[in-house]
Amino acid sequence: MNEINLLVESYKQTKYQLVGNGGRDVQVLKEALREIEGQQESDMYGKGKIIEDFQAKMATYLGKEDAVFFPSGTMAQQIALRIWCDKKGVKKVAYHPLCHLEIHEEDGLKKLHHIKSILLADKNRVIQLEDVLNIEEDIACLLLELPQREIGGQLPEYQTLEAISSYCREKGIRLHLDGARLFEILPYYKKTAAEICNLFDSVYVSFYKGIGGVAGAILAGDKAFTKETKVWKRRYGGDLISLYPYIVSADYYFEQRAHKMKQYYEDAKELASYFNNCHAVSTRPIVPVSNMFHVHFDVPKEKLESILVNIHKGTDIGLTKYLSETSEQTCFYEISIGDRYAEIPKEELNRVFHLLDEGIRSSLE
Repeated sequence: MNEINLLVESYKQTKYQLVGNGGRDVQVLKEALREIEGQQESDMYGKGKIIEDFQAKMATYLGKEDAVFFPSGTMAQQIALRIWCDKKGVKKVAYHPLCHLEIHEEDGLKKLHHIKSILLADKNRVIQLEDVLNIEEDIACLLLELPQREIGGQLPEYQTLEAISSYCREKGIRLHLDGARLFEILPYYKKTAAEICNLFDSVYVSFYKGIGGVAGAILAGDKAFTKETKVWKRRYGGDLISLYPYIVSADYYFEQRAHKMKQYYEDAKELASYFNNCHAVSTRPIVPVSNMFHVHFDVPKEKLESILVNIHKGTDIGLTKYLSETSEQTCFYEISIGDRYAEIPKEELNRVFHLLDEGIRSSLE
């Protein structure tokens, strides 16, 4: 067994884990279905009470005229950008260099829709108003990801969002929100989802990240927009005969966890302070702006893996099951706080970080 597998296995054997809401196993769906009547009718090809009620509920929550449930965010966002490009007759969109569409979707937007992406801002920071003002090419749509996951979940100031929104409306540029983690940023901005979404023409949200559902996404906007999204959803094969397992779990865990985002945010700030008090460790951002952040170590990956395995075995608390190498001497991993963190006894948490600090110092001597 190699070192990375030792890390995974030691993490799995711990009683407590710092991150997430729990394992992604079948119990997630079983729990959501527990109180559902067996005779309840399922949706069928995008129609039926179960899907239509949930879509209406989310449209209201997001402050939009209408909403459509999709099996994946990848499908939803590509379709949103295609619609805006067709509407304007311009096959160009702008977004961050580390946007999900750019680095995780095998060039789907370009290969399937022949849409060109204009990359804004340095990859290590969020998009600012100046970046938008300096776009030289005519674009149909600007996509903003809130928070920007690949750089630790950073966010622009709310006034910046308002300024970008006003500029886009003035110039006839559609503004799309990659709100995969929209629920998680509400405590930082101290705004409702509807207030934030009002700045955007279309909005995507996910139900398996902070919410912890099985899968699925909502794409919301005005009725003319969602009417077109349903056509494209059918073209993509997104109208499965039934989507109810995803819808039921999305609705159930939305009700269970949407109101907990403030607690997750406070927990993230507390946890980040633990990391930042350790030698050769820093978080990005230093103070989190949502329930997620990155932890960077000025420690070789192989050395840190060995330290973490020993901590897992010695304390019964799991820090992470993976590390990403950034250089021969540095590595990092991502943290997203959910229900699990609050279960950990504080005295045990203090012990873990004492051992982490001690282990890193010894390894670097």
